[in-house]
Amino acid sequence: MISKKLQDAINKQINAEMWSANLYLSMSYFFAKEGFEGFANWMKRQYEEEMEHACKLADYLVVREGTALIDKLDVVPTGWGNPLEVFEHTFEHEKRVSQMINALVEVAVEEKDKATEDFLSWFVNEQVEEEATVRSLIKKLKIVGTTGGLYTLDSELKQRK
Repeated sequence: MISKKLQDAINKQINAEMWSANLYLSMSYFFAKEGFEGFANWMKRQYEEEMEHACKLADYLVVREGTALIDKLDVVPTGWGNPLEVFEHTFEHEKRVSQMINALVEVAVEEKDKATEDFLSWFVNEQVEEEATVRSLIKKLKIVGTTGGLYTLDSELKQRK
């Protein structure tokens, strides 16, 4: 059985993952409105991943005889300037999520819950990957600027499944 302290911390992360999902969905629709179908697709895939993360955490609580609580979500931003600004915002957000996951691991350590520590290692590794991917996209966006290369990068991101 999972401790109340750890259950509460995981529930907080579930809410954060769902908020992240909404953020990426908002970004997806922003890009779609601006005519960037590839960027919109990439962000919609991010939305789906974040929802999967929330469900993975909730499922874990159930398996550990805890209670998964789905709370209300705060409003997310709806507008940005250009693709580079959106991805810079995304990178800062992913760094915050990494800090949250690290704090969650610390709660598991404090609670001496090795099973949860092990479970959360997947999220730690996922955040390393998320930050690296977004950092790479920012580098590409800085290279292409606002030239025709932006169209090429947008077309490339349509391929993400």
